[in-house]
Amino acid sequence: MAQTKEAMTTGALTQLCRLEDVDEDMPFRAEIDGFAYAVFKVGDMFYVTADLCSHGPGSLSEGFVEDCQVECPFHQGKFDLRTGMPTEPPCEIPIKTWTPIVRDGAIFIDVASPNPV
Repeated sequence: MAQTKEAMTTGALTQLCRLEDVDEDMPFRAEIDGFAYAVFKVGDMFYVTADLCSHGPGSLSEGFVEDCQVECPFHQGKFDLRTGMPTEPPCEIPIKTWTPIVRDGAIFIDVASPNPV
């Protein structure tokens, strides 16, 4: 199960977690103003998506990650972590993604600037 903690805002960037909070076997869930983000690590890369599946009540930070895709634990649909695009049914609506910024041993995002879909 993913860890959860409240995020910390610094200027335009919001810290989601420390690098050691997330690894390939343990995604991280951060909540900011009632919105949940999922932080994933695949190899040396980090990815940030909305935690809530666009198809149902599944928490993606509790999903299975393989080949840069996360499988929703609720209905087994999949999303590409890089783009948020659905890759397996029943998912049809993309999820939001953000570009993670690694700085000072932590992962940050600009909450107001999700990546275009």
